[in-house]
Formats: sequence, C-alpha cells, structure tokens
Amino acid sequence: MQQRISPAARIRGRIRLPGDKSISHRYAMLAALAEGPTRIRNYSTGADCASTLGALRSLGIAVECAGDVVIHGRGLGGLRAPARDLDCGNSGSTMRMLSGILAAQPFSTRLTGDESLSRRPMARIIAPLEAMGASIAAREGRFPPLEIRGAPLRPIDYTLPVPSAQVKSCVLFAGLFAEGETTVREPVRSRNHSEIALREFGARIHVADRVIRLQGRPRLRPLDLTVPADLSSAAFFLAAALLVPGSELAIEGVGLNPTRSALLDFLVSMGADLRVLNRRELHGEPAGDLLVKSSALSGGVLEGELAAQLIDEIPVLAVLGAVTENGLTVRGASELRVKETDRIATVCENLRRMGIAVEDRPDGLAVGGRQSFRAAALDSFGDHRIAMAFAVAALRAGAPCVIERAEAASVSFPAFYDTLQQVTQ
Repeated sequence: MQQRISPAARIRGRIRLPGDKSISHRYAMLAALAEGPTRIRNYSTGADCASTLGALRSLGIAVECAGDVVIHGRGLGGLRAPARDLDCGNSGSTMRMLSGILAAQPFSTRLTGDESLSRRPMARIIAPLEAMGASIAAREGRFPPLEIRGAPLRPIDYTLPVPSAQVKSCVLFAGLFAEGETTVREPVRSRNHSEIALREFGARIHVADRVIRLQGRPRLRPLDLTVPADLSSAAFFLAAALLVPGSELAIEGVGLNPTRSALLDFLVSMGADLRVLNRRELHGEPAGDLLVKSSALSGGVLEGELAAQLIDEIPVLAVLGAVTENGLTVRGASELRVKETDRIATVCENLRRMGIAVEDRPDGLAVGGRQSFRAAALDSFGDHRIAMAFAVAALRAGAPCVIERAEAASVSFPAFYDTLQQVTQ
C-alpha cells in the first residue's frame, strides 16, 4: 500500500505504545515451557509476535488472545510435533530463538518464512545448536527454510562470534533442555531481556562480565506479566519530536532496559531536551515515562558497543542526523546489511531521494549535517523500520511524501501511522 505523509507544523500530545517486541517474543516462548498458564498484558501487536504465537499453537500450546494474551504452558516436555511447517512470517526473532527450543525436541520441525526472512542468514544459530547435538539442514547451508531434527542436547561453552541477542537467546533456550551448565560469552554486551525473563520464570542463571551461565532442566513457573512499551517504537516518535520545531511529546510506560536505553543517553549527548519521569520496574525490566521537546542537536558518532546496542535505531537516527549541526557517522554496524533489508543501502537510497548527502560505507554510513529534506517518492523495501524512519523524515519535507509498501510497518507496529497522525499538527 501507499502511505501519504504531510509535513508537520509540530508534534504534540501524550501517547502509550504497544508492548516491547523483543520482550513479548521471549515471554511467549518461556511461558509455553512453564508449568501452567501465564498472562501477558500489553503483548506486542506486531505481526512478528503474532508469528511466535502461531508457532506455539502449532506446537500444541493453547493460546488465548482476548485482550491479554494467556499461554497455557506444558513444561519442558510438553511441546507436540506440528502437523505442518512452522511459518515464522517476517520474524527472524521467532525463527532464531524458537530454533533453540526445537533443537531439543523428540521430533523434527521445518521452519519457513516470507521472502525477506528466507534471505536472512541462520548459520550463526546452526553452528552452536549442532555442537549441542541437534541436526539442522538449511538452504545452501545457511538460509531458511530450516529443518531441525531434535535430539537430547549437551551443554556448551560458546563464545558468540559477533554480538547478537537472538543467537545468545537461542543457545540459552536450548540450554534449558541440556543436563548441566550452558555458558554463553559475549564479545560486546547485547540486549539482556532473555536473561531477565529466564530469572523471572525461575531458571537458575548467573551473569557476570558478559558471561552467562545457565543450569539446565529447571522447572519454569507461570507468571502474571506486563510488557513495557517498546523503546524501539518510541524511537520514531522521539525523533519526530526532535526533528519538528515547536514539538513536545510524552510517551508513557516505556521500557528502559540499560542494554536498550543507550538510545536516550545518545540523544541527550547530542543535546536533546529529554527527561525520564515516574521510573518503576516491571518484572525485572525498568520502565518510565518519556518527555521530549524539539531541540538543536550537535550530531555524533555511533561505533563499537554503542552501534551494537542501537542497531535497530540506526535508520531513524540517520534521518535525525541530517538536521544536526555535525551530522551522524555510523561505524562497525555491518549487521545492518543482513536485516530485513540491507538497511545501510535502503537508508542511503531514501535519504538521497530526499536530497540528503550521505556516504554509504561497508559497515555503516555518514550523513552530513545542516541539510533540508525535500519531498520525494519513498520506499520501505518491505522493511518495517525503513517505513517508519522515512515517515518521520517526511514530516520535515517541503511537501507531502508517498511511501510505497508502507504496510511493512505492521510487522512491529500496526497502528504506527494512526498514532503518528494523532500527535501531528
């Protein structure tokens, strides 16, 4: 579908966003392995998280979605062989993390996905799972569909070759089924939602100095959970308010996990007028309300651990970089090349269409500062974060913009355009 976005005079209001996608995936998978029903409030409304629920249903787990999501867990030994392929849709999170659970099952499973997911590499999960005892076949040895022949798993001491919360979670979820201690070592700290969720559900887990140790075969307890609002979704609205002069926006109940909230620190370091109010904790996950006002920004550099922590926010930060004083430089983010699209290429393509000077680099990009957006025909290229990032950019264009394949936003945030319109004046 096409989405028409008109320039904004200002961004104003108070909004509450859907639940964090990363946390929703993990809660659902662990709830299926718990012994009894788990209730999840504010579960993500995105299509990716619906793919996880669909896969769990196909594995014999009863899932209710009338308001809150209720998942009737059957314990570590409760999954059943699916009657058909498990369709992960566009969700790399579903495929990668669920593979860790399926690797331990006494049956075989075939995981498929849409065209975009079928191009995403899976070798990073295949290697550790095969080392634990599973057998996995993939197209060309690395691409979906995946055919997983489960087996009794042995624990592993595994060092991640690159920072990846999904691969880390895959190995930890497999480790739940192994007798003994599974260890994962991170070169750079990545999102720790899995570690927090595992502890909340009752797993025996120890984390120190980027080393995670998990004792296998726990009895996971059912919980009553609330998912904080998605900080990655909030990033687009923070950027919109910073981008459009005269703006002031409040976002309620946002997740502030330290492995994600580097976004807020980075924005403040550039000069953003951004405050966190009403801090609290939800099941081990910190949360709070955000108040942001339009600001003059200096620009900055994203590299190393910071680039890894902000990997999903880089598209919209690149948009924001064009109006800063000194621009934005991103290094060490080659992971962007293997997301739903090659996000370095798709960000640069759309920025150039809008008249923005940008340098495309193998592991990142450089956007010059003090630039102006012009109206253009834009394209999501089927990537939800590209769709939303350039809807934000269109707010500062001189005339309305049209985004092709704008429906991609529904992967993580079906109500994105309605919510954006709600706060646009």
